[in-house]
Amino acid sequence: MDDNSAIRLNDLDEAALASLAQKLGAAITQGGLIYLIGDLGAGKTTFARAMIKAFGVAERIKSPTYSLIESYRSATLSIHHLDLYRIADPGELEWLGLADLLTPDALLLVEWPERAGNALPSADLQIRLSHAGLRRNLIVEPSTAVGKSWMRIVASE
Repeated sequence: MDDNSAIRLNDLDEAALASLAQKLGAAITQGGLIYLIGDLGAGKTTFARAMIKAFGVAERIKSPTYSLIESYRSATLSIHHLDLYRIADPGELEWLGLADLLTPDALLLVEWPERAGNALPSADLQIRLSHAGLRRNLIVEPSTAVGKSWMRIVASE
């Protein structure tokens, strides 16, 4: 895989989407930041749930739509799943304690990152999901050396 390339997959059903999320989750051994981008119902939460399960989280994985953040602990990482859809102003993120979540042993999965303005650092990976009828199209694009290392592992399997 070229270091600057993205993985583009089309016409994925829910099982294929979950499989890719689990494969990516298995490749992640250090903290980082992943943006999940797409319209309502595009599969962002489905992708996040499957990835969190890949870390061995056995508890119920809830959507953070109303709580804004749900946190989990795996054997190696703290995992924070954020849904910023209801954020009206990036200044609202301060009360979430976002700075405290961005630690080397934490993985943040952020739905609707565009609502944060400049309040979030750049993502290691951007995952763009779009509707394709009852299926989904997906683009996974690494933005940092960490993101590129995760993608190399996924692409080599």
